[in-house]
Amino acid sequence: MGLKLYGFSMSAPTESVMACLAEKRIEYELVHLSFSTGEHKSATHLAKNPFGLVPVLEDGSITFFESRAISKYIAYKYKSTGTDLLRHDNIEEEAMVGVWLEVESQQFCPAIDAIAHQILINPFLGLPTDQSIINANLVKLHLVLDIYEARLSNSKYLACNFFTLADLHHLPYIHYFMKTPYANLITSRAHVKAWWEDILARPSFIKATQQNNNIVG
Repeated sequence: MGLKLYGFSMSAPTESVMACLAEKRIEYELVHLSFSTGEHKSATHLAKNPFGLVPVLEDGSITFFESRAISKYIAYKYKSTGTDLLRHDNIEEEAMVGVWLEVESQQFCPAIDAIAHQILINPFLGLPTDQSIINANLVKLHLVLDIYEARLSNSKYLACNFFTLADLHHLPYIHYFMKTPYANLITSRAHVKAWWEDILARPSFIKATQQNNNIVG
């Protein structure tokens, strides 16, 4: 039985896993869940992920949720295929991948996701936009991106001089953030801007974005 990925449109975590699978050149079945009808909250899906979120990956008898855990699993299982996203043969670089994955998860993602959610998701759901939440998280994101700018002035990518999961998991979040009025937080920092333009052009993300745009519901 092959890999089966459950997700829906505008899900940045789903798009991250899709980009990871594309980097590893792994075929899989994409199962479209309908956000508008609450299919991710159905009993069938809750049996796969009790939090009622996406993505979910099925690999034979094993079921995973949480996008970063899924991508690490893919990167380890298929380490001899496609891009080495965890730098398996260099313990220091692999450690740095872990460091910057934590930074993305704990520092970057909460701030940028909160901003994008208020501007892009709330109107879709018919909810008001809270500018105070946006402002508070813009301050946080500003500080994080200053650190990124310093890091990327000495390294082509975040963990090392090679593209890894630490870079990949930023892709969908920045992609949606660039649709907001605050894209200058990325473009005003020369090294962050160059890094973003580099990773944005990766065929894996282009493929994932095209597939995600075809998800209906």
